[in-house]
Amino acid sequence: MRNINEDNITQAVLAAMSGCRDKRLWTVMVSLVQHLHSFAREVKLTESEWLEGIKFLTGVGHITDERRQEFVLLSDTLGLSMLVTTQNNQKPAECTEATVLGPFFVNGAPEYENGDDISNGAKGLPCFVSGRVCGLSGEPLGDVEIEVWQSDEDGYYDVQYADVAFQGRGRLRTLSDGRFHFRSILAEAYPIPHDGPVGRMLEALGRHPWRPAHLHFWIKAPGYEPLITHVFRNGDQYLDSDAVFGVRSSLVVDWVDHPPGIAPDGTHMDTAFYTLDYDFVLNPVEQHQ
Repeated sequence: MRNINEDNITQAVLAAMSGCRDKRLWTVMVSLVQHLHSFAREVKLTESEWLEGIKFLTGVGHITDERRQEFVLLSDTLGLSMLVTTQNNQKPAECTEATVLGPFFVNGAPEYENGDDISNGAKGLPCFVSGRVCGLSGEPLGDVEIEVWQSDEDGYYDVQYADVAFQGRGRLRTLSDGRFHFRSILAEAYPIPHDGPVGRMLEALGRHPWRPAHLHFWIKAPGYEPLITHVFRNGDQYLDSDAVFGVRSSLVVDWVDHPPGIAPDGTHMDTAFYTLDYDFVLNPVEQHQ
């Protein structure tokens, strides 16, 4: 098409995609182009602003590697990750709510038995975690895989260290009655990585990079929808201003402080320790069909 101008360029781009055979791809791209062009028209985007946007996205790509996913951080901090999570995880009210995966999940975490210490040397106050996994009707779900990961007391995940592997993360399976229990460390609030393009964006927008203290869970059971969620520590100052918008009231729980003494596993603790107990309710697959 010749003689393209600001009035007809959108239709020209859409017409150029008319040969797309993937209907879903065509639907997504048509809407993307229309919204991008509408955005540019609405804000009267200048050439210098467009170039700065290109430089920003280039920077996001350059800093992303196998240990750091800046594009996920960008999606998280713009609320896109939580929007997609929410609209794709509509469940009955009795089910545990989903929240974002986040940029620090990694495959291949070690397997543990119930009662083991998954912190594997990560720094932090001891915390004993227990709970139960059941279905929507209350049926206990045994032999279900639970994947857990968290940051240390300094606010760093193991993947953020150059010489640390698999600390504060692991996989275990529920017992026959659906219960599970393990030892880890106390979750603390932490800032998302903010020394890159996303951090500069947050600063320019007058936003902080902090997330409230939480423990990640990914639970997978045959016949049930997988659940990716957090359990948040009640009383955290960032619960109402989570940088990635992931907090749900139903996921905020008391982490109970205990003086030195006997821990839930019978261990004598010379230091203070915490306990967390939380039950998860999964949605049967047929409920979503």
